[in-house]
Amino acid sequence: MSRIEVRTVNVVQYLKPLREGGSLPAIVKADDDFLYVLKFRGAGQGKKALIAELIGGLLAKEIGLKVPELVFMHLDDSFSKTEPDEEIQDLLKFSVGLNLGLHFLSGAITYDPLVSIADSHSASKTVLLDSLITNIDRTAKNTNLLNWKNELWLIDHGASLYFHHNWKNWQSHLTRTFPNVKDHVLLERANHLTEAADEIRQSIDREKITEIISIIPEDWLTEETMPLRPTEMRNAYIEFLMSKLDRIDSLVKEALDAK
Repeated sequence: MSRIEVRTVNVVQYLKPLREGGSLPAIVKADDDFLYVLKFRGAGQGKKALIAELIGGLLAKEIGLKVPELVFMHLDDSFSKTEPDEEIQDLLKFSVGLNLGLHFLSGAITYDPLVSIADSHSASKTVLLDSLITNIDRTAKNTNLLNWKNELWLIDHGASLYFHHNWKNWQSHLTRTFPNVKDHVLLERANHLTEAADEIRQSIDREKITEIISIIPEDWLTEETMPLRPTEMRNAYIEFLMSKLDRIDSLVKEALDAK
């Protein structure tokens, strides 16, 4: 198995906010001369949204789905000092340090379930990925999918893994399935769920999940209000994902029943 690598770049230019996103992400330029959509650690759901974004995106890539390259983005305190908009100024101020960026896909169009491209194989894997990571945010109202160069691309996994918003009872989520799959925008096109489950099982295992979780920056797992230590949180993410992977046949059945 190849090693997973996430590059780190520095933000050199803040270009514009994306106001259609609830957490006010922005298009920025990095010191590698590429443009990225920057997700801020100082936004509403904070570092937990970045963790969910990182885990969801890396898992998607491992099972063969298209995801814009994820990079760690270092933001210094100079940007907030020159930003006239107070809301954005505060966001920049609270986001100094390591954030997360997705490569900006210039010319990509938002997925429209009525007219956009989504082959059944990719749709099936996406439905099961979102069941594994409990992603409640891939509905017809908010698809979080793009069509770029005639291919389906997945973005925005920040609403996934919602168990981590209450660490005190995270273990109660281990045996749950994912009833929200009934609202999944790609469910109608997901006609290869059993084959997709087999492929996912071949692509990810405990070793691969552990590697992905090890990539989470320590800084993102450290808050005074957290009841668990960073090592305990990493173990919880691993156990949660393994419990879902072990129950993938139940997730397939649930999706088929919802269809």
